[in-house]
Amino acid sequence: MSRRVNATTALWGLRLDPDDKPVAFAVGFVMLILLIGTGYTLYTQGSAPLLQPQYLLQQLQVGSFLGIVAAGLMLVILLGHIDLSVPWTLTAAAMIATAVGGPWAIPAGIGVGLVVGMVNGLGVAYLRVPSMIFTLGMNAVMRGLMVAHTGGFAPQTAATDLMQYLAVARIGDMIPAALLVWLAVSVAVVAILTRTTLGRSIYAIGNRERAAYLSGIDTNRVILVTFALSGAAAGLAGVLLAGYSTKAYQGMGDAYLLPAIAAVVIGGTNILGGRGRYLGTLVGVILIVLLNSVLSIMQMLEAGRQIIYGCVIISMLLVYGRGARVTG
Repeated sequence: MSRRVNATTALWGLRLDPDDKPVAFAVGFVMLILLIGTGYTLYTQGSAPLLQPQYLLQQLQVGSFLGIVAAGLMLVILLGHIDLSVPWTLTAAAMIATAVGGPWAIPAGIGVGLVVGMVNGLGVAYLRVPSMIFTLGMNAVMRGLMVAHTGGFAPQTAATDLMQYLAVARIGDMIPAALLVWLAVSVAVVAILTRTTLGRSIYAIGNRERAAYLSGIDTNRVILVTFALSGAAAGLAGVLLAGYSTKAYQGMGDAYLLPAIAAVVIGGTNILGGRGRYLGTLVGVILIVLLNSVLSIMQMLEAGRQIIYGCVIISMLLVYGRGARVTG
């Protein structure tokens, strides 16, 4: 990691580098979304809910689940890999957590995600199966296991009080507990990427795995650990989402894969690995959450939402240049 990049990773590694155009563009787009949404609501309703702290906190609470998934996915994408098992890893974690119940509910849910992530890591690192293929297969395996577990019906279980508290409670009647969980995950990811050997190894492998191996990095172990962290993040998101919904249900993770990948990529993380900062992922999640919120307020038809959503993603991807990869 260069001295210049280290200088830009002060303040938990979240300081915006002037050359990081995707992040800057994403921040500008967030401001534009707020401006358009505020103008629309002022014109149609005579009020501006998007600027009210309670409304913004509510959106961040809902976005916390997506943010946790995106945090784990970012680590895998930095490697130059992808994890497509997120939807049913999340669902399986929620179902197992609600089925176990009691004080072991949350550890059981996160444990399911951790085990799935480790299996993904073993397949990608040691069996050398392309991550897209292996994780997609694991997603199908987890789907089959959960359908067999529930008989194809919604499980007759409920989230524990602690799961519901972490998902919906407000600290001091204002700050969502889920937002604090996301904050804790964010701090952990930033610390890993900027303060640990694991983080430096992730960037090195993403830039060129063979060179990283020849430099003495145990690439297989790093890939295994990184996929395990991604699975654990998906498991935690599943536990929280079950608490938010008070129960688990089939396919509850399907809506989180593509938005999480989009949040990571449009936030400046190179889809081929080796470059990206967590600040970009954070801004990407906020952008997607606010975009969906504004489109809902405008009562946009589903077809129109998909067109706008796709155009935003394409616009963000066009920001990328051909510069050298950097770490930090």
